[in-house]
Amino acid sequence: MSESDSQNVLLFDNSDPEMQRAYAAARESFRYLWREIARDRQRIVPALGLAAVKAPFTDGPRKGGEKNPEVEHMWLSEIDFDGEHVSGVLVNSPNWLRSVKEGDPARLPIDQISDWMYAISGESYGGFTVNLLRSRMSATERGQHDAAWGLDFGDPSKVRLVTQHAHDSLSEQLAGSLKSHLKENPTHVATRGHNGWTMLHSEASAGSVATVRVLIEAGADQRAVTNNGLTPRQLAQNLGWGSVVELLESRGG
Repeated sequence: MSESDSQNVLLFDNSDPEMQRAYAAARESFRYLWREIARDRQRIVPALGLAAVKAPFTDGPRKGGEKNPEVEHMWLSEIDFDGEHVSGVLVNSPNWLRSVKEGDPARLPIDQISDWMYAISGESYGGFTVNLLRSRMSATERGQHDAAWGLDFGDPSKVRLVTQHAHDSLSEQLAGSLKSHLKENPTHVATRGHNGWTMLHSEASAGSVATVRVLIEAGADQRAVTNNGLTPRQLAQNLGWGSVVELLESRGG
């Protein structure tokens, strides 16, 4: 899971305008990956076959005083997000870097990621840089690339962002079950979990208006802050969930 498979290394000019646009699109849409990860953590049987983020790594400036460092973009798995930083574990063996290795933990600001991707039932979503590279391959090369991944990437000119099910419909279903759960377990609305997140933090980060509304009506503390000092509204704002931000602001959050 890098710009290479087991046989070949795919190199590209990091200043390539199309690649820069792919990086920007991945950063702007990271929320869709996080939403799927957040939802998958609630499933009895996980659905994600893959959830990964690509990030740039470097050994620092080259010897001889060159200004530009050598950079290698590699994939991280076991993705976590604290509202500002993405963390994970490196799943690649670097091709030329020496300061990092497969299995190393990594943490970086969300605005420094270069791609993201997840897969459900063998279909990939995201993969902005992957699909740009696929678009530059011959049909034969693209087939070999896709077979190496074992995924259906689809048309390289049309990056899939979300699964086919309607997110709003799913949120409404979750809202109903959440309302019943909180009626039986009212103290859970204030329970803190990983990174000091409450249920409201989690649902705000997933962009779910319906479940956020249920939690507000159940008395969730909209001013509660995470371990790194973020409110539910700030989490939603950092991820670009405008409708959730508007709801929280309208309710005093």
